[in-house]
Amino acid sequence: DRVREEARGLLGEAEFTQDSYGYSWVVCRQSEQGVAGLVNDLHAVNTSLQDGGFGPQLLCSLIDFRDSEGRPLAIVYLYKRGTFYPFAPIPGQREKRDNALELQMRALLADDLPVEEDLGRWFPLWDAPGL
Repeated sequence: DRVREEARGLLGEAEFTQDSYGYSWVVCRQSEQGVAGLVNDLHAVNTSLQDGGFGPQLLCSLIDFRDSEGRPLAIVYLYKRGTFYPFAPIPGQREKRDNALELQMRALLADDLPVEEDLGRWFPLWDAPGL
């Protein structure tokens, strides 16, 4: 399908998957050095999806990280609001999040990104790829 071809053209190796909640994900893995470029590529893919008629279905994009202890952290981009928020699930504890880490990350991101101010919109992405 055209949108998948365009996503692969922008992101290179990309896989398409669906989580247990029924959401579809385009998964791209990049090295740490490629994060800035990945953000630009994700924006281009979102634009391509919107142009392909999928704008109303777009929920978010995320970039996931792991610290030296293996704890996951995602920076989530809310496509329709143009804002970001951190999401830090606690490993091994089903549907529990590290609120302290999320608030710490919010403070670190606030100078560089438009952070979502409404904490009620910091939706958990329990089954997202990479987390």
